[in-house]
Amino acid sequence: MRDLKTPGKRHPEKAHRPDNAQPVKPDWIRVKAPTSKGYFETQRILRENRLVTVCEEAGCPNAGECWGQGHATMMIMGEICTRGCTFCNVATGKPQALDAFEPGRVADAVAKLGLKHVVVTSVDRDDLEDGGAAHFAQTIRAIRHRAPDTTIEILTPDFLHCAPDVLETVVAARPDVFNHNLETVPGLYPSVRPGARYFHSLRLLQRVKELDPTMFTKSGIMVGLGEDRQGVHQVMDDMRAADVDFLTIGQYLQPTRKHHAVASFVTPDEFAAYEKAAYGKGFLMVSATPLTRSSYHAGEDFARLRAARQAKFA
Repeated sequence: MRDLKTPGKRHPEKAHRPDNAQPVKPDWIRVKAPTSKGYFETQRILRENRLVTVCEEAGCPNAGECWGQGHATMMIMGEICTRGCTFCNVATGKPQALDAFEPGRVADAVAKLGLKHVVVTSVDRDDLEDGGAAHFAQTIRAIRHRAPDTTIEILTPDFLHCAPDVLETVVAARPDVFNHNLETVPGLYPSVRPGARYFHSLRLLQRVKELDPTMFTKSGIMVGLGEDRQGVHQVMDDMRAADVDFLTIGQYLQPTRKHHAVASFVTPDEFAAYEKAAYGKGFLMVSATPLTRSSYHAGEDFARLRAARQAKFA
């Protein structure tokens, strides 16, 4: 695993930020270090294909469990992001040029891992005219060719500085799930996600449905950043107005002392209340637990999502 604890090594661009104390995690979000044979086999395949995963780059607490089952979330277009979100453990800076062979390597890894469902995400690439839309499309097509039975979920950036039609390039490649995370309530965007715009991200999700009403859409937020319950419910309402199918809510965990502070640890009972409220608002699928992340149990959740739609229109 990469060095996720030393800001000077991982995040020199964040060194000017003030230190924020890292509170002790409650028992309900502590996880064991990975030790399984499956974990190390997944790691070997990823290394052989020279692939980056968001599991490592974001310091996901579920990496041991997911990799142990042969699941990993591929992160394309490099490991350096052009944004500087204060919650994120991915390094900020000037990315390298795109690797034209990366889509093929991702597809090969998906086939070798025998994945039934794969999640592909990326860093933000504001340096590219299309934000990396064509690279996403190429990766989707490569997986379809190499692993035709695998369902594909993409977690995209917001394409904020691109022409509107770049989204059509991604949707036309026909991923099974289009995911773009709102991350937090709009009032916290200036401090948490300063390079993004809440209503632009919301409109992106809505536009996907306009381009292809049959495509599943998904979005997620973190809690524990300083939001209140009313704000979370408003985000749910906004997502439903954009016809988002699947909502994820998870606890924010502070990667280092240079990242945004944890304002609170939301209890499992509070997560259960959020889940109940979200289903009441009409989401087809909701995952709301302290350890929920966008790609955690994504394959199982996709199967339930598909079944929920079939039941709704039966």
